[in-house]
This record gives sequence, structure tokens and C-alpha cells, in this order.
Amino acid sequence: MERAHTPQHTARPPLGRRAALAVAGTLGLVAGGVAALAGTGSAAADTDGATTAGGLGSNWYASAPYLMPEDNSPPDAAAVMDATGQKAFQLAFVLAQGNSCSPAWGGTSSIDTDTTMPGVIQTVRGKGGDVSVSVGGYGGTKLGQVCGTPEATAAGYQKVITKYGLKAIDFDLEEPEYENTAAIHNEIGAAKILQQNNPGLYVSITTAGTNAGTGWFGTQMLGEAKSQGFTPDNYSIMPFDGGFNGAAAQTDALVKFNAILQTTFGWNEATAYAHEGVSLMNGRTDAAEYFHQSDFQTVLDFATAHGLARYTYWSVNRDRQCAGNVDPGLSGSCSSVVQNDWDFTRYTVKFAGATPPTTTPSSSPTGPGTPGACTAPAWSASTTYNGGAKVSYNGHAYHAKWWTLNEVPSASGQWGVWADDGPC
Repeated sequence: MERAHTPQHTARPPLGRRAALAVAGTLGLVAGGVAALAGTGSAAADTDGATTAGGLGSNWYASAPYLMPEDNSPPDAAAVMDATGQKAFQLAFVLAQGNSCSPAWGGTSSIDTDTTMPGVIQTVRGKGGDVSVSVGGYGGTKLGQVCGTPEATAAGYQKVITKYGLKAIDFDLEEPEYENTAAIHNEIGAAKILQQNNPGLYVSITTAGTNAGTGWFGTQMLGEAKSQGFTPDNYSIMPFDGGFNGAAAQTDALVKFNAILQTTFGWNEATAYAHEGVSLMNGRTDAAEYFHQSDFQTVLDFATAHGLARYTYWSVNRDRQCAGNVDPGLSGSCSSVVQNDWDFTRYTVKFAGATPPTTTPSSSPTGPGTPGACTAPAWSASTTYNGGAKVSYNGHAYHAKWWTLNEVPSASGQWGVWADDGPC
């Protein structure tokens, strides 16, 4: 079943991976950045990467995590750069202003009068970094829905590129426009025009991920790109919010998506991986999946081993432990898992081919849920557990409510067999 029709997707609160500007009440996910060209392998293979005109090496655009500078308690980008070594961020999100063919942050703040983003961009660039901008996402009105033609849609996005001097842009094609063939035609056509009219501009396309790689609408979008003769620098999927239980399910989806790319475009496996990317969500997802640091490491290992073109996540705003109760529920400003500040951003830095700085947190986590050593035995997929059995898994303690075998504790959820007793 197409991911957009799953209950988890339609019930998603407006604070998670795809959350657009909260003030606008929209949701969105974007993938930023730049990927390695066909056959060149992982962006992490070269510390500098191919350099876009006047910008950073493409490895940094390929690893740029997402940042909302106007909502969800935005962190100081300069502080994140100093702590992690990250050089690029994906700023979110540009939508249509109302029902007009005019770009606006969150669909409400016109780029013509925007005063917030230039300051953020100046700060990042002043430290030797750069930004990309994401357009589209889940929910909201997209330019492709209201601009009428690919040319008009491209003109709207060109305003964004020109104002901010962008070297990279991402098209996040999902609900509702990717269910609208005319809107997808406009978006893909606009991406092709922008690629042609802005030499060196790196263009990526992001769409929903499913356990089959991507769903019917995602595959239809790829077919539209093929019919227009358009090849972006990467196609990225989002393997979460669709019944994904840990990193193994995510890497399996990437393998299946690779096969879809091969079938659609006639690429071999290596070429398909060189055009493929992944966009993750750290901590608790909208569908109450949990992805920990170990999951990010596993997917990173897969990405570098297979030469993926992009590796990033949503979002820097969430890359910190929640105060008090570590898991208060889905949040747009913290991860709902045990972590130090910017743990997940350090994985994107590694994908770019750099070594994150070794820093000691200014203060240790305190209060309920402070992480410590797990004393319960580690959960094992091959062990049969009876009610009351205690295990540890990914830094949390769990107890079984009844008999169970081979059910991952973090995937159990509120009504499952395992009760989460909190961080060790």
C-alpha cells in the first residue's frame, strides 16, 4: 500500500520529520543537497568532493541536515558547526504563498520581505559553510499545484535561488502534489529548467519511502522524470513512518529502491546507488518508531559501502535530548531518546568525509531518564521471554507483559508486548 495512505502517515502530528513551519500549520520533509555523479561512488569518498560553482564541495550539500530557523526552538547554527564540524544545512521550507504562484517560507512569509533567513545564511557562510533550501514537503500548497506550467513554477523557484544565492536545492515531492499528475509534471519540469539555467546547481528529488522502496506515487514520479529526460543528482527516500523496525528495515528499503531505479532508468546497480540517497529521522518518529545512534551508524555504514549519493536527516532542531522526561512524545525540538547534543549531526559529518570534533558536553544530562549502564541482559531475537522478563535494548530497559519471541522492544509501542521502563 502506498505509504501516504497508511494510518501512521495521515495521523502524523505537526511536529515531526515533515513538520513545516508550525505557525503555518503545514507539514513537510525535504531532502537537501548534493550527491556524487553516476559511477563516482559515495560523497564520503572524497573529503572535498566535486565543488559546485562558488559553493562547498558536493559532499557537504549531500550531508546537510535540516534546520528550521523560524520554529521548533531553533538552535544556533554557528554553535552546531563549532561542535560537530558540519558545514551545510538544509533550510526548511518554501511553499506557495496562499494560492498564488509566489514562494514563501511556510506558505506565509514571502521571500520578498523575508529578513530572518538572510541573517542565518550570513552566519553559516561567515564560518565557511553554506545552505541549501528545501521546497515542498508533506502538506501545504506547492508551487507546482498553483503555477500552472513548468515554466511558471521554475520562475517562482528561481526567485528563491537568486535571492539567497543558492548552489543547491531540493524538491520534496509527496502529498498532496505527488498524487496530482499535473503538479508533478510542473515540479519535475521546473527542476529540469532550473538545472539547465543555473550551471553548477545541484538538484535532488526526495519522496516517500516504503518497505518496498517507494510506493505507487513515488514510482509514478520517477516515470515522469524519465519521460521528461530529467536526471537530478539524487533521488532520496525517507525510510520511516511506514512500519520500519530499526536500521535493518531501512537498508532493506534502500536495496529495493535501488532495484526500482535500475528498472526505471536502465541503470546498473552501482550507477543507481550513485544516484540514490537516504533521509532519516532521528529519535522518535511521527509513527512512534525509534531510531537511535546505532541505527544511524548502521545506515551510514551501508551508505558508504554502497556509494550512496546522499545521507542526511530531519532535523537539527531535534538533535538534543528532551528536558525532564526523555520521551515526552513526539517533539519538533528534541529527539525523545537519550543523547548528547548534536549526536546525530556527527553522522552526517562522517558521511561528508570529515572527522567530527571531539568535545565534552558543557553539562551532563540530569534529571529523570539520565542514561547509565544497563544491568538487564540485552534483548535477543532468538530468546523466548515470558511475562515479567526484563531486558535492555538501545539504552532502555524493558519488561515483557506476556510471552514473546523475536519482537523488537523499541517497535512494540504502547499496545505491544514490551513496556518501556525508560533509559537505563
